[in-house]
Amino acid sequence: MSSVLTTADAAGLEVFRRGKVRDTFLLDDGTLLMVATDRLSAFDVVLPDPIPDKGRVLTQISRWWFERTASIVPNHLLPDRDDVVAADVWAEWRERSVRCARASRIDIECVVRGHLSGSGWKEYRDRGTLAGEALPAGLRESSPLPEPRFTPSTKNDDGHDVNISRSELSRQVGEDLADRLEEASLALFRFAAGHCASRGIILADTKFEFGVIDGRLTLIDEVLTPDSSRFWEASAWREGETAVSFDKQPVRDYLEALDWDKRPPGPQLPPAVVAATSARYREAARRICGLEL
Repeated sequence: MSSVLTTADAAGLEVFRRGKVRDTFLLDDGTLLMVATDRLSAFDVVLPDPIPDKGRVLTQISRWWFERTASIVPNHLLPDRDDVVAADVWAEWRERSVRCARASRIDIECVVRGHLSGSGWKEYRDRGTLAGEALPAGLRESSPLPEPRFTPSTKNDDGHDVNISRSELSRQVGEDLADRLEEASLALFRFAAGHCASRGIILADTKFEFGVIDGRLTLIDEVLTPDSSRFWEASAWREGETAVSFDKQPVRDYLEALDWDKRPPGPQLPPAVVAATSARYREAARRICGLEL
């Protein structure tokens, strides 16, 4: 049965941060409890209608990937504690929350692209470049790149992220850290893309977030979910066409057809769009990770 959580609250828990999707609490041992709600953000606006079970799906997918990539890059995941909230609250939160170590966040979105789509396709179409670096002529929308490209952006919690070049990244964080971010991001992407290919899925692009814990570069936040990645059905992919993603595409399609200026408040979603989006998230968990949610 689907469950819906729009805001996470519990007696005795100190709110650390409320994001567009996740509510994070500071625990008594200095660790963090991140709870994924069913809020949905589109075009940087949180919409009034939640997507049932979205938070559960995102959390379980992230857990699945964190466990399988820990040998590539350490991550912030810690063992659960079921003593921090009442039993009835924990029953609701258990599958949609993670306890994690507090990191010094690096304010960079570490994007890796294997195919041309989204803002990457727009830049190439307009200037023939990707993250300020030239690409071969003749590529089309959804074309595979000659090799995965690291295309960072500055992280902006309150608005659109801004794409930057690798040289600009080096100027902002230093050459050594920039190199480590790129190396870790590409290693994670290649591992994930290989797994997805074995499941008949194309990992077109994704973004990673990193922090520093005890002096070590550490993977944080979420990882390789439909909210942070473009997953495409390989059998349906066609070069030169917009690919269908395992994510909130039904919502984007509906919103694009409206006379809406993409500023708050967001419009309500029809029940059919909500149901289709919820099903798309669960299908991603099943197809990519083998998770029956």
